[in-house]
Amino acid sequence: MSIQDAPLQDLAFQAPSRALGTAGTADDCDARDARDADGLSVWPRSARSAAAGDVRVGGVSLTETADRFGTPVYVLDEREVRERCRTYRTAFPEADVVYAAKAFLSRAMLRWVREEGLGLDVCSAGELELAVATGFPPEKIVMHGNAKSPEDLRAALGLGVGRIVVDSDSEITRLAAVVPADGRQKVMVRVVPGIAAGGHAKVRTGTDDQKFGLSITDGSAEHAVARILDQPHLELVGLHCHIGSQIASVQPYVTAVRRVVDLMARIRDQHGVALPQLDIGGGHAIAYRPGEESLNAGVLAGRVRAELEDGCARAGLPVPRLTLEPGRAIVGPAGVAVYRVLAVKRTGEHTFVAVDGGMSDNPRPALYGVRYAPRLVGRPSAVPPRLVTVVGRHCEAGDVLAEDVALPGDVHPGDLLAVPAAGAYHLSMASGYNLVGRPPVVAVSDGTARVLVRRESLDDMSRRDIGL
Repeated sequence: MSIQDAPLQDLAFQAPSRALGTAGTADDCDARDARDADGLSVWPRSARSAAAGDVRVGGVSLTETADRFGTPVYVLDEREVRERCRTYRTAFPEADVVYAAKAFLSRAMLRWVREEGLGLDVCSAGELELAVATGFPPEKIVMHGNAKSPEDLRAALGLGVGRIVVDSDSEITRLAAVVPADGRQKVMVRVVPGIAAGGHAKVRTGTDDQKFGLSITDGSAEHAVARILDQPHLELVGLHCHIGSQIASVQPYVTAVRRVVDLMARIRDQHGVALPQLDIGGGHAIAYRPGEESLNAGVLAGRVRAELEDGCARAGLPVPRLTLEPGRAIVGPAGVAVYRVLAVKRTGEHTFVAVDGGMSDNPRPALYGVRYAPRLVGRPSAVPPRLVTVVGRHCEAGDVLAEDVALPGDVHPGDLLAVPAAGAYHLSMASGYNLVGRPPVVAVSDGTARVLVRRESLDDMSRRDIGL
């Protein structure tokens, strides 16, 4: 059976994804309506359909970008990143908004978020040292992670990190032992509020049966608080709570705030300490396909602020200063991955479209079953769409980028496919599988494209192999 014989996709209309912030101007609404009509609702806001089936992002042609820089290539819209930073600063004007570096990190990204007034959340000495070397103020950096190495802790202390989030009882001992005799390090305790939230079981971190944090339910969190208060070189400044990732509803955050405020009240009653800070983490959902939900930053801010103020009033506590850690919600919708088709074939009941990337540059479908919405770019097609599965080039049956998606029935080798919502957890989770080499990151803005991170070469990879 040929690809033309494959079944047609159900083309029923889906509502566009919910916006990140509050409603914009009439011009913004008109532009959004135009993008929705063009099937670009989950693309960067600068995305526009262009002649000959092309799409322009940040005023730059994706076809020309692929020709100039090769494929696969990550395209990142600088203005989109900056606007999303501003949305969070506007929604949370009295909070510390810290960008979660694990989503995507580069020198340029560090500059963008610093210039937009955000702090930084890091999970390793590597992320920390790159940030400080690039000029990021260390006092605006938060370090967390469930198993920080001695090197991580020494780097954090040596470079003057603002806050370290303690994640285990043994870490308290380890950290207290390496703080200089004349020093005092600000710390927070990561607590687990017993909330199941997140887009997949593997990214739910608010329950007691996973590796992160210290349980409120079994008393581990309160025990850690008491231990830290007994350490003369550790200054407990607050509690930290991250309940999961890709959370589209505000309610889990409201519930988490309520439970953590209750714990703060008990700490005040037992130790006479009113903690001045509360970090509610990140995990804010974005839409990967048209019709999917995003978490609205403005709605989140209003509900969390109300719950925090009401809960503190009931408990007789001063309202702590909030910190939140958006990562995916800042950079995810700003990215587009562009691939070139290498093969199209029918096997059994499926049509497979194989591209020149795959799980080495985007492992998320294999890890979490994430579904994307690829689009043919670079040429027009009047052929009706067919259901196909877009697969990668790697030697794994699970190397699938997009399953059962609609593409024109005449898709063929040499075509370009663009995958939106590709800014977060793509390069940062990329691997060297099959020695393919990680793609470059190209920033686009005002019609200009420039390389932020160059393509990884075979020479780059072979330099590490020093044995014969």
